[in-house]
Amino acid sequence: MNLWLRLIYEKLTWRLRTREDWHAVGRRTFRVWPSDLDIYKHMNNGVFLTLMDVSRYDLALRSGTWKKWKKLGWYPVVVAETVTFRKSLMPWQSFDIESKVIGWDDQAFYFEQRFVVGNEIYTKAVVKIRFLKRSRGILSPDEVLAGTDEAIQNRPQLPEWVKTWNASTTLPKGKEPAPSTW
Repeated sequence: MNLWLRLIYEKLTWRLRTREDWHAVGRRTFRVWPSDLDIYKHMNNGVFLTLMDVSRYDLALRSGTWKKWKKLGWYPVVVAETVTFRKSLMPWQSFDIESKVIGWDDQAFYFEQRFVVGNEIYTKAVVKIRFLKRSRGILSPDEVLAGTDEAIQNRPQLPEWVKTWNASTTLPKGKEPAPSTW
């Protein structure tokens, strides 16, 4: 229910916020609701992932790309993510989520998302996003950029550690058995 309320609020209010470029840093302010808490009375780790989704959705809406993707029958899905928690977010605490595309390879985009209070980073995540077609199929980042008229003058260089992380988290394709490391 918490997610649905936030999504409805997002859908109703995104036009009230400033327009953003899809490849710029998107900032979105949130507050910790009582329904976000876990048994330790701080924001539950799963809520962080949910709010990162809402924040990326906000960036896509405010940049105008969501409308283009919807018209083309495209939608983003999370393929992998890694999150590092530094400090807890407490009830009613206000915070910003900063979202930015930090690069892409031939298959996916990579976002960095940070939970910031004041000028202090409380949590940081890297999220790998692929685009699917409603008519079935996968889009490359180059196809997504071309289809949404996104001209990126300087393609960001994907950090080496993100390339290493991606290689270590990629699962086998199709029906191959997953290798056991246990």
